[in-house]
Amino acid sequence: MKKLTQLFIALGFTTLIAGCGSTEEKAGASMKIADGVEYGETDYKQIAEANNILGMKLLKDLSAREDGNIFVSPTSLYMALAMVYNGADGVTKEEIAKVLETEGLSPDDMNRANASLIAKLASDSGAIELNIANSIWAKDSYQYLQSFRESSQDYFNAEVETMDITDPASAKAINEWVDKETNGRIDKMVESPLSEDLAVILLNAIYFNGTWQYTFIEKMTEEQPFYPSDGSTTEVPLMVLEEELAYMETDQFQAVALPYGEGEMNMHVFLPAENSSLDEFKSSLDNETWSDWMKNFESREGLVKLPKFELEYEVNLNETLQDFGMETAFNYVDLSRMFETSNDLFISEVKQKTFVNVSEEGTEAAAVTSVAVDTESATADEEPPFELIVNRPFFFAITDEETGVILFMGSIENPV
Repeated sequence: MKKLTQLFIALGFTTLIAGCGSTEEKAGASMKIADGVEYGETDYKQIAEANNILGMKLLKDLSAREDGNIFVSPTSLYMALAMVYNGADGVTKEEIAKVLETEGLSPDDMNRANASLIAKLASDSGAIELNIANSIWAKDSYQYLQSFRESSQDYFNAEVETMDITDPASAKAINEWVDKETNGRIDKMVESPLSEDLAVILLNAIYFNGTWQYTFIEKMTEEQPFYPSDGSTTEVPLMVLEEELAYMETDQFQAVALPYGEGEMNMHVFLPAENSSLDEFKSSLDNETWSDWMKNFESREGLVKLPKFELEYEVNLNETLQDFGMETAFNYVDLSRMFETSNDLFISEVKQKTFVNVSEEGTEAAAVTSVAVDTESATADEEPPFELIVNRPFFFAITDEETGVILFMGSIENPV
């Protein structure tokens, strides 16, 4: 019977915090890749589009399965699966490569691409702080392969630890790491005492703290009607911004880019036209159209009214990933590049939890992705000012300007 021993990999634990709350204690890990680690400055390009494609496929799949608000982090899921890929072999490696849209990349290529992406995303300005940290905590009876240990340390900047699973201090140490690397936003990932069946936990944390380049005028925020697609009406606080912004408009939607800091990152908000719908927008969303849209934003003066909102979201991704090509991994997963002994393993659950808060000052968002593995027994200035009143279902994405990577994306049916 399956589940006699559990190997739990909590991967892609991602926290983005922007412009909300205290930042007195900064996350402790550095995004600096160790000197001497070989990767190309532009290697991230091998996975940047693939990251976005995964996010778009994920959004469409979840939209077909459920109604209501959806908010996911493609980068969190991508990095989670990339870390599994680093320790995988055989059919498991092939299936994960298919999901990641990188069937031509070896694990070494993937590691270099992720190191390049981590380095490119690094930001430590007065307005934006971004940090990525990884750690691996294994039961002391499991032996890492030295090659996996070194690649995890070199390319993912991971702290690689062993622990006494029966010691309550082990759970405390893991939770303290989580608390530190998320700046106190999430303070617990494991319960104490840890399960005796637990073999390893891998944690990835991304921390971002920034503010809008142009903050919304707080005194102008007021309750106004919002019209969900079910025909109802609700009252939501709409924030107000009048500014010159990157804007585009088609017959199907209006869109605006709201920059953070000095424009290193943006929130792109897409409002479907009144004669269209959020479902129609999502059905048209793919990497080719996204790339075209990103080229067509032009600077224009305008007025934006955006809901001030907060939501939490949780989803099990087992069926989604099986549909994407990870068909056998939920019956058998080959992690022979991770451990000296790794027989009879299977992925039992892939889950993501997210949180987002959008306010006048900035955006606070968090995502946690976990992969649980068990074992069987044993010229715009000539244009008139635009108005973008986001008072009906809309799509938004938080993106990095230089790499084009979509860190978070969501569809909001009702912000309250």
